[in-house]
Amino acid sequence: MAQPAPQSQAEMRQRNLSRVLHALAAGGPLSRAAVAARIGLTRAAVSTLVEELIRGGLVVERGPGRSGTVGRPGTQLLLADRGPCGIGAEIGVDHLAVCVMDLRGEVRARAALESRNQGGDPEQVLGRLVRLLRRAESGARAAGLRPAGLTVAVPGLVARGTATMTRAPNLRWPETDLAAALPTDLGQVAVENEANLGALAELWFGRPGQEEPAGPPASFVHVSAEIGIGAAVVVDGELLRGAHGFAGELGHMPVRPGGDRCSCGGRGCLETYAGEEALLRAAGLRPGQGVRIGALAARCEAGEPATLRAVKRAGTALGIALSGAVNLLDPREVVIGGALARLAPWLLPPVRRELARRTTAAAGGRSTPVPVTASPLGPDGPLLGAARSAVLALLDRPSALAAPDPG
Repeated sequence: MAQPAPQSQAEMRQRNLSRVLHALAAGGPLSRAAVAARIGLTRAAVSTLVEELIRGGLVVERGPGRSGTVGRPGTQLLLADRGPCGIGAEIGVDHLAVCVMDLRGEVRARAALESRNQGGDPEQVLGRLVRLLRRAESGARAAGLRPAGLTVAVPGLVARGTATMTRAPNLRWPETDLAAALPTDLGQVAVENEANLGALAELWFGRPGQEEPAGPPASFVHVSAEIGIGAAVVVDGELLRGAHGFAGELGHMPVRPGGDRCSCGGRGCLETYAGEEALLRAAGLRPGQGVRIGALAARCEAGEPATLRAVKRAGTALGIALSGAVNLLDPREVVIGGALARLAPWLLPPVRRELARRTTAAAGGRSTPVPVTASPLGPDGPLLGAARSAVLALLDRPSALAAPDPG
């Protein structure tokens, strides 16, 4: 007959160990007393948990610091900067990228490769990604880190709870199970839409309402744009995924019914006016290897008329599409990320004008239009979000990560 009590106690201990790790990840360095206050356990209980984590090589101590309480400052606790780490990877339409992140959230190794993945054989592209992962793994091990989890950002729809990319119009790939093609010795593989990971990176790395732990949870729409345009919605600090995990397909919202044909099969989609290739063509540039948003930004800085018109048209289309999202969701902010963030000085004014014209709050005079800002992370957002996602998943299973007790 099963014995649930010991299992329940063991599970409770694992949850509490994980809570300590997550508290340090969110606000470290912290004293034992500060950790206890944050997670609602006694200081004695937290001290026992911390000692176990120190023996396992997941937490380290440093000298006394401010504890925020009356009395002698406590020893400060930090997550270890050696041992287990997470790997983030990104499959773009024309590039591959990988980064290694330690438990503290610091990037310790990176590798990138220009790769024309659109219409390519998924097996060959994933083979190139594996070689890039091995290069990053080598850098990680040289720094005293051991990869224990991998999250991959992809420009397509991912079936909820799986590692299968079901649809990727801009890659032109068939349904693909990425986990089956990636190394198992790097830890558990997770696959996520790149716009979702870009939004999570904004949340984790200091978006609105997140500057202080006691601040209000963030609510914003994050636009992740390169060749395709995706979006993700964060509501009260949580990612809104939708019933099937497909929420946020802003790029295929029609802004001009009957307009240009889109890769998805529809007409007049936002991507056909504000996607990277559409912008390049409108500015008189031929899309190709090495010809990207940077070329548009340089032309805008030089005041080139055709490029300025193309960016204004893209901003107008983006504003039209976002007005529906803002009216429906009432976010605190709209954040433009991805490659389009480089065009912010010229792109954001028409976006703001359309939102001011079309959103109900502005039209009704009840408040100012929703703020629109450029992401400080720019095109790095999805990759950093992937790596951080892998790290946070590791913190959920401390017993599997701990190094053997040398004693």
